[in-house]
Amino acid sequence: QVQLVESGGGLVQAGGSLRLSCAASGSISRFNTMGWYRQAPGKQRELVATKTSGGSTTYADSVKGRFAISRDNGKNTVYLQMNSLKPEDTAVYSCAADRTWGGTWRYWGQGTQVTVSS
Repeated sequence: QVQLVESGGGLVQAGGSLRLSCAASGSISRFNTMGWYRQAPGKQRELVATKTSGGSTTYADSVKGRFAISRDNGKNTVYLQMNSLKPEDTAVYSCAADRTWGGTWRYWGQGTQVTVSS
């Protein structure tokens, strides 16, 4: 079983930056797709970004141009660089691994809180 542990969350002022890390207990190179989700209070969970082993990325419209997902297969770690943060980015951010053909994910981290103050 693969465990995913997020870190890097915290409190930041609007306009600031954070880099989230997701460390996996095993190899992530075998997972074609890694992703980041977020869930804000009163809102549904939202797919923020994905990245495939081949380098393809996707981003939610709300974060495009501000966030960047990257992966270091050698360190078994996925990152989410978040720049120009806005209060509406406040949420619990979770990483996910190994997206299935049905659109679900096999592995999830527990999440890390990101709070952006105005």
